[in-house]
Amino acid sequence: MRIAIIGNGISGITAARWIRKLSDHDITVISSESDYFYSRTALMYIYMGHMRQKETQPYEIHFWKKNRINLLKAHVSRIDFNTKKLILSQSGSVKEFNYDKLIIATGSATNKFGWPGQDLKGVGGLYSLQDLQTMENYSKNLKRAVIVGGGLIGIEMAEMFHSRNIPVTFLVREKSYWNNVLPAEESKIINRCIKDNHIDLRLETELKEIVDDGHGTANGVITNKGEKIECGFVGLTAGVHPNIKFLKNTALEIGRGIKVNEYLETNIKDVYAIGDCAEQINPLVGRRGVEAIWYTGKMMGETVAYNICNKRVKYNPGIWFNSAKFFDIEYQVYGNVQAHPPENHTSIYWEHPKGDKSIRIIFDQKNEEILGFNLMGVRYRHEVCEKWLKEKTNIEIVLQDLGLANFDPEFYKKYESEIIKIYNQKTGKNLTLKKKSGLNRVVAFLKYK
Repeated sequence: MRIAIIGNGISGITAARWIRKLSDHDITVISSESDYFYSRTALMYIYMGHMRQKETQPYEIHFWKKNRINLLKAHVSRIDFNTKKLILSQSGSVKEFNYDKLIIATGSATNKFGWPGQDLKGVGGLYSLQDLQTMENYSKNLKRAVIVGGGLIGIEMAEMFHSRNIPVTFLVREKSYWNNVLPAEESKIINRCIKDNHIDLRLETELKEIVDDGHGTANGVITNKGEKIECGFVGLTAGVHPNIKFLKNTALEIGRGIKVNEYLETNIKDVYAIGDCAEQINPLVGRRGVEAIWYTGKMMGETVAYNICNKRVKYNPGIWFNSAKFFDIEYQVYGNVQAHPPENHTSIYWEHPKGDKSIRIIFDQKNEEILGFNLMGVRYRHEVCEKWLKEKTNIEIVLQDLGLANFDPEFYKKYESEIIKIYNQKTGKNLTLKKKSGLNRVVAFLKYK
């Protein structure tokens, strides 16, 4: 059986690897972005000089031949679903590629909202190697960059320019950074972090127009407040959307993304979609139809491999998890943490006096079941948090065992006792933290409790 995979990101490559583990099928991965799979989350570190591009490639070049995974650098311009044929553009020529089963894993594309000047030179996002090259091309002698959009990609781009001492103006339309995702206190922590790193943060400010220098290149922006900000690069980081434009007006059922069932099957026989470009028809409660997250893309890749190899498995993303970095502040979230939670959600919130660390633990006020963890500058063990959330553990049991979750280095200060103190003050209880007994106790907890 001949399997074609469009896209060589984490979803497509995970699918290829698992199909090879499970079968002897012919596998071809097609991508026009890069010759080899690389870690997309490491783009910023290439720009900052921490890594070279080849160091972002998890597999040696010989890996692909050894595992009989064919790599084809080409652009898929059209799919003929009736004849199971891909129409490819490769090195200026048009070719055809036949498949028996097809996996579409085309990822995301940068959002553009029709701003005048959005297609000028010197305007770009931060999703692909080509985007990174555009940033690099315009960074030499750059006097100022303007970044539009207050999400995770925007703050990464700000840090990248900051690493080269390039002044940055950051336009965020919300009243506080990422406050549609972060609770108010955590959002304020990141506001301070951005400003402490000398980024010109403009809250409640939107892009109105990108100014043309008269030669087709951006040389400034005009905001919704009528201010003109001169710059030599405009970063568009107001989110991403499924990269499926070439699939519009086909028989494939499309909403925001390519619609798939719990087996990642589309409405067309032998065609599957995974990763950022896929939209779950019936997502789990509390989950979105499209989730452009690294770990869910990886899980989809493994799941689709089992289904293609006739081992039927439903896609289950499990407990929600995400992590990121805001300059020097690490961020982790587990479970159900909402910027505007429902009435039954209550939380214990602790913040370091310096304002660079915080811990939020959310639980159900009625049944006292644990619901989520939100962490800034503090690391908790994924397996421990996930176990508590899956088992709907009582908040008081979690608090007394909280030392099991801490994953900070040995000599870092721990703050679990301060969390318990806040809970005791709120409830009048007298809970105490169980004595720390090291990694052995963590292993025993994960195995047997």
